[in-house]
Amino acid sequence: MGNDRSLRRVIKSKNTVLIAILAAVVLMFYLLNSNYLSGDNLRGVMQSMSITGIMAVGAACLLIGGGIDLATSMEALFGGVLCGLLIKAGIPWPLSVLLTLAAGGLIGGAVAYLVAHLGMMPFIASIALSNVIRGVNLVMTNAQNVPVPTEGFWVLGSSNVLNIIPTPFVIMLILLVIYGLVLHKTQFGRNIYLIGGNQFAARLSGLSPKKIRTILYVNNGVLAAFSGIVVASRMHSASPSSLSDSQMDAITAAILGGVSFMGGSGGMGGCLIGILLLNFFNNGLNVLSLESHWQTIAQGALLIAALTMDYFNEKSREKSLKAGAALKQ
Repeated sequence: MGNDRSLRRVIKSKNTVLIAILAAVVLMFYLLNSNYLSGDNLRGVMQSMSITGIMAVGAACLLIGGGIDLATSMEALFGGVLCGLLIKAGIPWPLSVLLTLAAGGLIGGAVAYLVAHLGMMPFIASIALSNVIRGVNLVMTNAQNVPVPTEGFWVLGSSNVLNIIPTPFVIMLILLVIYGLVLHKTQFGRNIYLIGGNQFAARLSGLSPKKIRTILYVNNGVLAAFSGIVVASRMHSASPSSLSDSQMDAITAAILGGVSFMGGSGGMGGCLIGILLLNFFNNGLNVLSLESHWQTIAQGALLIAALTMDYFNEKSREKSLKAGAALKQ
């Protein structure tokens, strides 16, 4: 009897449904093109998903805490450009990376200040700052790519672990594990869920939503900058526009993985599945050589599907909470 209940719980699990969808997507594209699961293509998918994945870790934590930053991809581009310019100026690449991460944190702090302290809507504040950062990137580079010929720097984005697995993919997995442990095994992680799920209750518990969200925005800026650094390392140059077509990918991946757009729920396990699903889907469109405008339509439809899933998940969670409250009474 207990085993039957456990089996039912597994079948109803959000992650189980996502894994089934992921398997269906992979199978569909494989049947359409057998090269889809070739070794070279899989390594390409791992490379591309690592960039989205690193950004998605920060975006997921922020969403769980009840915030959102639509400037993440621009922050990533800024990270790549700044790091490239610092290395070009003769600063050792490890120090350039650290300075760039600090700058990313400052940008995240700027978003937090606009949202948490000046009371701006997160959408408005982050979109406005995104435009500012885009302009700064173009001014710093004169709208040109910045070559980064330092071979030591290339290790971050171009090397492979065991000559098979791209290093950025391993870094992404390590970050997912670390942040998963922080969210589920620490008091700070539990506080993030509390302020995202019930800000009023969080205040009654003595928590400061502004302070915690500020930390999450800073963290998001650091991880975004790091993803841009990895892109520059992989491409051996920093581009002011290389990620401009994927500005919603990190948030889409997080929401696809069950992270609530309204805050208070989700985790890194589901986020990983969302990252895999998004990137295998996008790669499948490329393998089929679909024209770019059709790819844009398909990616938009995927985002709508993610938001629809989140809507129904949120309604289901509200019903469960109401049922639990009724039973207590």
